Order: sequence, then C-alpha cells, then structure tokens
Amino acid sequence: MIAPATLQDAPELNQLVNAAYRGDSSRKGWTTEADLLDGTRIDEAGIRDLIEKPGTVVLTYRQGGELLGCVELRLQDGKLYLGMLSVKPDTQGKGIGKKLMHAAEDYALQHHAPAIFMTVISVRKELIDWYVRHGYQLTGARKPFLMPDARWGIPKQTLEFVVLEKKIGAH
Repeated sequence: MIAPATLQDAPELNQLVNAAYRGDSSRKGWTTEADLLDGTRIDEAGIRDLIEKPGTVVLTYRQGGELLGCVELRLQDGKLYLGMLSVKPDTQGKGIGKKLMHAAEDYALQHHAPAIFMTVISVRKELIDWYVRHGYQLTGARKPFLMPDARWGIPKQTLEFVVLEKKIGAH
C-alpha cells in the first residue's frame, strides 16, 4: 500500500533510506552509493523536515505492515521533483520502485505538473539506464555535487549530478 508518510514513520524511513544507499547493508541491492560516498544519506530530523515541508510529500510503500520503499516528491518550478527513491535492499528488483514511480506520476497529474525531474550522480550508469528505461531522458544539464554538511556524505571521488526528466501524460 502506498500512503503519505507521517512523522511517526521518520525512524523507519531513516533506516530504510540509509540501508538502501550507504554502508554494507546497501550492497545487498543494486542502488548502493557506498563506493562513492562515506557517511549517512539522511537522518531522522531530515526526514521529519521533508515530511513537514510545504509542497513536499514522502510516499511510503508497505506490504504486510513492513516499510519496503519510499520516495520524496516536491513541487518545484511548476514541475515535480522526485528524490530519495529508496527500496529495501533485499527486496529490490521486485517492482516496488516501479510502483513508487507510477505513484509519483499520478501525483504529478493530480497536481497539474507537466513533468517530473530528478538528479542522479553522473557515474551511476546502471541507475540512470533504469530511469531511461522508464521514460526519463537526460536533459544535458549537470549540477555540482555539493554537500552542505559532511554528515550527508563525504565523496570518495569528484562527483556531479545529471538531470533527468519525464514528460507526464499516460503511463
């Protein structure tokens, strides 16, 4: 079931997101950033800030009560920003990410956003290819990879983001 996150979900979301992206647990899935960054991806306070931020929703995916995935959606500049798409590492490859992406598209339609955009670390070729297979296109835009706080990642190499976008209409 997909539903908006509540503040009570923050501890579980924190564990899920960090397990999906950082540390040894993330190596069970294919979305790991452990070889690119040290540190954590987010903390409970950051999750709570996202949940309470106007124009932002964090959708959760639960099965049998267990939190298996989430995605951050933020209305920005007339479009929908998609971030923090996370799936529990040992359940990746089972369609949960696709379900969350479809929910994001439905949310974009409901909020009259003509497109969804995201940033992905440029060296994450396998992840970029996955988004392209799901209708996203590289825009050619690049953004610097800036970490305002070392808690959220210490790059092990020079990194930058690429911007992907998908026009919204029918799935």
